[in-house]
Amino acid sequence: QVQLVESGGGLVQPGGSLRLSCAASGSSFRSYAMGWYRQAPGKQRELVASVTDSGRTNYAESVKGRFSIARDNAKNTVYLQMNSLKSEDTAVYYCNADRLLADGTRYIYWGQGTQVTVSS
Repeated sequence: QVQLVESGGGLVQPGGSLRLSCAASGSSFRSYAMGWYRQAPGKQRELVASVTDSGRTNYAESVKGRFSIARDNAKNTVYLQMNSLKSEDTAVYYCNADRLLADGTRYIYWGQGTQVTVSS
């Protein structure tokens, strides 16, 4: 069982920066792929960025060059650094942990979400 707690959301002006954190409790954090998703009002939840257990990263096209994901296995924490924020980045951001075992068993966990609002 993994519990995820996000923090760091808030109100920021266009062009500003925020850093989201997701603290994980439970065992085997380093074995999970970690991701950040977001959901804006009236839209589907979408992947923003992810990092595998080996450190490989992936980004949505809309955030490439502006956002950066990083994990600290010693602290059981994953971060999302968001720079040059735009109004269209406004959404609830969710942390995700995903692990696929060799026998096909898959474990997926979600945090409760943190609101990011980009507005002047």
